[in-house]
Amino acid sequence: MSNKRLAYEEKMDAQLKEWSAEIALLSAKADKAKAEAKIEYYKTIETLVAKHDSARTKLLEIRASSEDAWEDLKVSAEKIWNEVKTGISTANSRFSS
Repeated sequence: MSNKRLAYEEKMDAQLKEWSAEIALLSAKADKAKAEAKIEYYKTIETLVAKHDSARTKLLEIRASSEDAWEDLKVSAEKIWNEVKTGISTANSRFSS
């Protein structure tokens, strides 16, 4: 396995752990929110969890891929990564208080 690929996988894994923690914080905020806000919080969290799961699945695909194929998978992983990153950033700004 190339050093570049290994570094990429480690970076993705660390980012997934960080996002898991951020989603947990959003869930804690949702639990404390008023009834009307809870609905919006939980819908957003549900979407984030689904995107997070997609990113984790993509990481598993990269880990299972051949040395030649992982670069192709990296392109679709970056797309999912950007969606999760944007979603968490948006949720944090929308629900910060």
